[in-house]
Amino acid sequence: MELGIAETNLVGLIGELGATWSRWGESLFPIGVMYDPFVERALEPWSYGIYAGGQSILVGTPSGVTLAAEGGAHQSIKTPSIGLEQPGCVSYEPAFAIDVEWTLLSSIGRLGRPDGNSSYLRLSTRPVDQTLAAIPTDPAARERRRRQVIAGAYTLRHSDTPVVALVGMGAMITETIAAGDRLAEQGIAADIVCVTSPGLLFEASQARRALSKRTSWILDQVFPANRAAPMVTVLDGHPHTLAFLTGINNVPGAALGISEFGQAGSLHDVYRYHGVDTDSIVRAALDLVS
Repeated sequence: MELGIAETNLVGLIGELGATWSRWGESLFPIGVMYDPFVERALEPWSYGIYAGGQSILVGTPSGVTLAAEGGAHQSIKTPSIGLEQPGCVSYEPAFAIDVEWTLLSSIGRLGRPDGNSSYLRLSTRPVDQTLAAIPTDPAARERRRRQVIAGAYTLRHSDTPVVALVGMGAMITETIAAGDRLAEQGIAADIVCVTSPGLLFEASQARRALSKRTSWILDQVFPANRAAPMVTVLDGHPHTLAFLTGINNVPGAALGISEFGQAGSLHDVYRYHGVDTDSIVRAALDLVS
């Protein structure tokens, strides 16, 4: 249903459609798509719909300062925090197409159930080299990757003895991998982790301290204590979204992200302006390990 520029009407509709499972005994799977910066405009009625039992999926795209070519006004900064903190909602910011598929199917599977919940997918229109995902070919390894994607994070690259960990999310995974390559050229081994859901990782860290009913197994697989190293986190959003990850193993860290209003310009120039380009990631890593 096309509602035009009417975000509050859209989330009101998907909230009502998402409540039919409890009111009429028939489940619908409403998916609302809007410009990611306007999630903030629609937040109050969507949040109330979730509170009232409406289970829906909200997709915000495009997002972040990756919208640089369109100017500064429509660049979302705070929406990753909204997804992390919204009750009754699991948020995802996938980096690759296969991650989008897995997280979307998982989100649909949570709809229309007494123990279900809503989901928010923050997507980007930036082209990303899909071969960087390095999807395992072994069926068991592929299923393990799928479970990790849905649980919040997975390791893209393992070094023999990591000196630093680079943690990227969404569209910034390209710069994260490039920074890892540059560090390797300098003899600095880096593990590279791709985060898909900071909210689920935070819940896992709370569960480890018996402060949440969720499980913490994803932390043991992706952030094991025996591979703990100084950590650089980076995303196309406010840096505090991933800053808590250093507390999993109590390591030094540098949180990179967007904390100022957007600017118009080329993608490279805007990333450099905000300090999330490859050079900035490399510098942050060198500062931590020197």
